[in-house]
Amino acid sequence: MSEWQALHGVLHEAHHARPEDLPRMARRMAGELGATDMILYLVDHEQYELLPMRDDGSPERESLTIEGTLAGRAYGLMRPYAAEGGTRLWVPLLDGLERLGVVEVVSTGPIPANRVSSFATACSLLAELVVTRASYSDSVERVRRRAPMRLAAEMLRAQLPPLTFSTGAMTISGILEPSYDVGGDAFDYAVNGDIAHLALFDAVGHGSEGGMRAVMLASLALAAYRNARRAGFDLIATYHHIDTAVRDHDRRGLITGVLAELDQRTGRLRVISAGHPSGLVLRRGRVAKVLPTPTALPVTLGEHRPPLIVEESLEPDDYVLFHTDGITEARSADGVPFGLDRLVDHTVRAIADELPLPETARRLVHAILAYQDEQLRDDATVLLVRWHGAPD
Repeated sequence: MSEWQALHGVLHEAHHARPEDLPRMARRMAGELGATDMILYLVDHEQYELLPMRDDGSPERESLTIEGTLAGRAYGLMRPYAAEGGTRLWVPLLDGLERLGVVEVVSTGPIPANRVSSFATACSLLAELVVTRASYSDSVERVRRRAPMRLAAEMLRAQLPPLTFSTGAMTISGILEPSYDVGGDAFDYAVNGDIAHLALFDAVGHGSEGGMRAVMLASLALAAYRNARRAGFDLIATYHHIDTAVRDHDRRGLITGVLAELDQRTGRLRVISAGHPSGLVLRRGRVAKVLPTPTALPVTLGEHRPPLIVEESLEPDDYVLFHTDGITEARSADGVPFGLDRLVDHTVRAIADELPLPETARRLVHAILAYQDEQLRDDATVLLVRWHGAPD
């Protein structure tokens, strides 16, 4: 059967498919493409393990670590890898550049090199189905969880955008830890025409009432940001809109944050830093610019001083790194802070390894976790942007 016929059959069935049907649909597609089986693995929220999504007809499989496995290598580097003499193929499960997991393709004989692209195409369709079916059921979410999720984290994570998005001219990747018990960190982005809109928020109040007050503030800031953005407000008006909305709800609340716009045609970056840690521009393996901060007061204090916009001209293949203070203020067991130098060093080394942007973000935050023996005292959030250059 041709690749087109296999995909057409799955698409036709997908109109009435549940998430629980996806393992069976993957298995059927494997047979139509000349393989024995295709087994879905979804990444856990902390991005440490790949967890099998099975049904009654699936072969027995255990979870796989991302570190030290070929499946993890396919996930991290976002490319297929063959194993066992070519009879097993690990293919990343990608929705655009958003990494959902991997697919294990099993065959009785070596998979021809010219058939790898067919399986990659099939896995792209499966990734789309994982995303869309997850909107109507909890089955996908249950597979991805390795621990109970606190209510505050449940509330905030439902509001975050996909971790990674690319337009070809630029790539955005964010990550937020801890996964199951967040405080008041949040990020958002949108790409409207040539302009990429970026935001990072850190609401004061981690640990108070399970972080719920901070999450409520961060949620309000996210909603106000999107409301202003969709109304076409400029950067300064957006800052004031968020400031007023949060202050009207909780005058004693406090949120630091970064609001930014990147013009994909020119590389012009415009930033308001509301009492937040400074952003960094990385160029050719070094820090090219530490963006000024603060250029505005934290949210709820905006009526006391007008915000200022900082502008920076990016060069092709520049990286922009925004982060919350949970990154640099992370402390080792003997109290030594992680600090800005370590942050830069880890980021530069990941860039030098030519890793995909989401893998750079993952490894960076995991380095923070390891530095604190996996016990974060505050949220650690990264928003990393790479401008590839003006679109063709």
